[in-house]
Amino acid sequence: MRLAPPQSGLERLEAFFTGHAYDPHRHDTYAVGFTVTGAQAFAYRGADRVSTAGKLIVLHPDERHDGRSSVETGFAYRMLYLEPRLVRDALGGRAPLPFVDRAVVEDARLSAGLLQALGDLDRPLEPLEADAAVLAIAEALQALSRVPARPASGRAGKAVEQARAYLAAEADRSVESGELEQVSGLDRYELTRQFRRLLGTSPYRYQTQRRLERARRAIGSGCALAEAAATAGFADQSHMTRQFRATYGLPPGRWQRMLRG
Repeated sequence: MRLAPPQSGLERLEAFFTGHAYDPHRHDTYAVGFTVTGAQAFAYRGADRVSTAGKLIVLHPDERHDGRSSVETGFAYRMLYLEPRLVRDALGGRAPLPFVDRAVVEDARLSAGLLQALGDLDRPLEPLEADAAVLAIAEALQALSRVPARPASGRAGKAVEQARAYLAAEADRSVESGELEQVSGLDRYELTRQFRRLLGTSPYRYQTQRRLERARRAIGSGCALAEAAATAGFADQSHMTRQFRATYGLPPGRWQRMLRG
């Protein structure tokens, strides 16, 4: 596995697997990428899918999926994990988020945007380059979506963004629903509805993902797993391991070994 330099809202990687790759899991981001070699199979929304070299993959936030090779020689792929807030902003705050029901697609517009984002993983994208790639990908997703989008209300968009920023800043502790009500001005149930509509996941899942990002950074820097769990705000190592596996489809120890090559 090879990770590109980290950037806000974007994670880019290249990986190669033979046989089983990932247990069932789900991200709070879009996972958009392409198969480089071989054939990767995965279960998604009740069906088995297969992507071969050159095909594009589009997974919606919070949708459960797994991963495995469907050929003995394995598969390689490049993937962009794109935060929904960037897609929302690129589309002018429209909602709901684009939903592409075909997980494996061929589309020239989306391919061009992905090549812009994933063509060179050895360096961070320049700011204007990243903006252009996000816009191209967001517009391609909207064109492929079967769900019509309309402008979201300004009040809902502001409330969700205030709650999102608060959760990100307070990721190392458990945030109470009452805190989010005060921050956003919405009651907890309306906030949860609008949060999922605009960002594709729940406030709880969003905060858990931010903790996992902290844990992964610590693990990647060489921290012991127990230390990484404490740094990220988890109750203990086993709590982190359960959440890590549910989100990334593999335990943190295996993730650490893959990063080390």
